[in-house]
Amino acid sequence: MKEKIYDKGNIVNNIYQIGSATIFIKGDELMNDLEENLSREKIAYIQEERLIKTVKYVYENVPFYKRKFDEIGLIPEDIRSLEDVKLLPFTTKQDLRENYPYGMFAVPMDRIVRIHASSGTTGTQTIVGYTQKDIDVWADILAATLKRYGVTSKDMVQVAYGYGLFTGGLGIHYGIERLGASVIPISGGNTEKQILTMRNFGVTVLACTPSYALHIYDTMVKMGINPDELKLRMGVFGAEPWSDEMRQDIQNKFKFKAYDIYGLSEVMGPGVAGECTFQQGLHINEEYFLPEIINPKTLKNVQDGETGELVFTTLTKEGIPLIRYRTRDLSELNYGRCQCGCNLVRMKRIYGRSDDMMIIRGVNIYPIQVEKILLSFKELSPNYTLTVDRKNNLDELIVSVELNRSKEYCSKEQLDALKKRVNNKMHNILQIYCTINLVNADSIVKSEGKAHRVLDKRNYDMVNI
Repeated sequence: MKEKIYDKGNIVNNIYQIGSATIFIKGDELMNDLEENLSREKIAYIQEERLIKTVKYVYENVPFYKRKFDEIGLIPEDIRSLEDVKLLPFTTKQDLRENYPYGMFAVPMDRIVRIHASSGTTGTQTIVGYTQKDIDVWADILAATLKRYGVTSKDMVQVAYGYGLFTGGLGIHYGIERLGASVIPISGGNTEKQILTMRNFGVTVLACTPSYALHIYDTMVKMGINPDELKLRMGVFGAEPWSDEMRQDIQNKFKFKAYDIYGLSEVMGPGVAGECTFQQGLHINEEYFLPEIINPKTLKNVQDGETGELVFTTLTKEGIPLIRYRTRDLSELNYGRCQCGCNLVRMKRIYGRSDDMMIIRGVNIYPIQVEKILLSFKELSPNYTLTVDRKNNLDELIVSVELNRSKEYCSKEQLDALKKRVNNKMHNILQIYCTINLVNADSIVKSEGKAHRVLDKRNYDMVNI
């Protein structure tokens, strides 16, 4: 197994110790012999070794975990195998909030070289800190992930994720540089400039949220620019759940492949998992993150291939290691070998979040389910909002969605017929009727970051998805 050499906690370029030999690797060569060639047995060996070390590390360095372990009578020596991970307590976002800002850190602040944080739109921000080793490992992981999409050192990647406390921009930035590709750190916003930059600079890869990609396309149309004028050959999209229907819409409009990337700031940021060219699930970088799927109600592990809540244990992080972190993201795991030859477990694209679920008249509904229905109608665009209200003690779902053509070109009969078709399909699939509002293009404010889809007036709380 390759181990990086560090000098007083700092990486010395890309130097690896393999037995008695020391080698230097750079650019595209970096990923040649990494995780794709590992067997399931070797992956399990690496995970087990690192899990045991991580448990001991958090017990000795994070008072929160020492207290949690002591409360259930568990000592680090009780963890001897991967199966023993089930003995460990869960960590939640609320735990991070209660230990705000630095209570979950495992190293002194003079070893923290970067801090990121969540938006805090649904509560107190969650703060994460990185040592220099964490940053360098993150860059390695993202470089490996990007290479699975087919990104090479010859590509020019425009990063339209937000830079700053959000992990998206800087996270993928370092991975691009580690791979040897060129990065354009344009950040989010200023959409017309984004498009001109793509055209003038010869950008080949676009990285942003999927909803912002569609906004970029709409703006291109208004500017009279055709995607054929650009050199774009792929997109790397994440930071929000998006349906297969939205992916197909993006691919049809831009005429390139749209790849999903997964991550969350608490665990690391983008690059925890990503697709390969076969787009049959996202390969989790298992040498660094131990995944589980649990039933969010019973908290018991489900069988392989069953849907549940995704849980991660970090295996190498120094700054803020996490044990069995509950992501609230709904997915499933596939341990079968991928067509690309990689043995890393694949997670199904995020179905939704357990805390995004809307309960309307006793029916459990996820925003992504509504999105799939809306995008099955060619008359409708991907821009929509969901409002949940309560009238006369009854819950009501109001779906506002933009038309692909102006309402002025549609008769009242045509609009009423479309509403009825949408509502009927909504009822057939979700078992509820709702109020459908058909609005003109650009009537719904588009986000240049994560999309804001749901307004629950029963709780007066905006939910990010």
